Amino acid sequence: MSGVDVITFGCRLNTYEAQVMRAEAEKAGLNNAILVNTCAVTGEAVRQARQAIRRARRENPHARIIVTGCATQVEKQTFADMPEVDAVLGNEEKLKSASYRSLPDFGVSAEEKLRVNDIMSVRETAPQMVKLIEGHVRAFIQVQNGCDHRCTFCIIPYGRGNSRSVPMGAVVDQARKLADSGYREIVLTGVDATSYGADLPGTPTLGLLAKTLLKQLPDILRLRLSSIDSIEVDHHLMDLIADEPRLMPHLHLSLQHGDDMVLKRMKRRHSRADALRFIEDVRRLRPEVSFGADMIAGFPTETEEMFANAVSLAEEARIAHLHVFPYSPREGTPAARMPQIDRALVKERAARLRATGLQLHQSHLDSMVGTQQWLLVENNGLAHTENFTAAAVPGLTPRTFVQATITGHNGKHLDIQLMAADAA
Repeated sequence: MSGVDVITFGCRLNTYEAQVMRAEAEKAGLNNAILVNTCAVTGEAVRQARQAIRRARRENPHARIIVTGCATQVEKQTFADMPEVDAVLGNEEKLKSASYRSLPDFGVSAEEKLRVNDIMSVRETAPQMVKLIEGHVRAFIQVQNGCDHRCTFCIIPYGRGNSRSVPMGAVVDQARKLADSGYREIVLTGVDATSYGADLPGTPTLGLLAKTLLKQLPDILRLRLSSIDSIEVDHHLMDLIADEPRLMPHLHLSLQHGDDMVLKRMKRRHSRADALRFIEDVRRLRPEVSFGADMIAGFPTETEEMFANAVSLAEEARIAHLHVFPYSPREGTPAARMPQIDRALVKERAARLRATGLQLHQSHLDSMVGTQQWLLVENNGLAHTENFTAAAVPGLTPRTFVQATITGHNGKHLDIQLMAADAA
């Protein structure tokens, strides 16, 4: 191979950073290299990264393999000990051209191979400018990194560090650059995006940032938010939900569970009632909104009654896009030291919660039939409505908007009848 290839796992922030990594590595003159950008959210994510590294080495025996991301930050020696790996970079180092420029051409010593700093010492998140997000018709912008909260199940703060925000002006500049490159849909992303601005002068909020972006950049036709924590939502964001049609009516919530005792043991900052109240308030302001949510099944000490509360929350909230994670203990987190549930039961509960999610998704698809929707066409024969419901649109040109009547669905994707198209 020649050039720089990037293999990315995990979240939208990683997808965005992959573009920065490629640009910085190419600027440094790196060639014949594979960058593996890992995720650490579960043990399975780490296993998949190791598997991908071994496959990359088999298929590219002469390439340099450089591994980075959250998994290297929290398990650096695991990757340094892999014979397939030439260098291990931390989450801060991966975004700097100097990290790639300083890699020797022929082999590395044990000291040179491992370059992972103390992520907790990082106090700022520098703005990173990219012109495109390869393979995507919507663009991601990093507005925040790290997390100040310490949920008992989560290893990510130790991979990303404490919360730090990108200055508002830099976010606007990045959005303008992407709009000039032809993107009409922008997604604001971060590790804990709704904590945005607490560390900046004047303490702006995510809602104020979104208002500023939409005011200054009329070419942005759709603005989305990545996963949010409802307890941190401010009045600016609620104003946009009520009055701004360019803020898309889809919110992905970090719910995690539906039982108050489990939420307390997770060290979450919201209760079951808080979550339901937020969802009700948003639906009153924007009836067409759809909700996605992350939920964990089989958390330590979870009883059958507690699990039933998680299921009933998803049902009562009518979560259209439910992402279910079987609890996976992560070494170094408080939850890993709590009384664990039998793994077979964890998997069984996760399967039951996924079945509930599937039923809710079917109901959501049913509710879309007969409506008229604007869709943004993507590269894979699919498109998404404003409330982020997927539709099959084979043969249509990516990056165009089309208006369609929803005629049915196949259980996964909406079926459409075209009404109009806009090449914008």
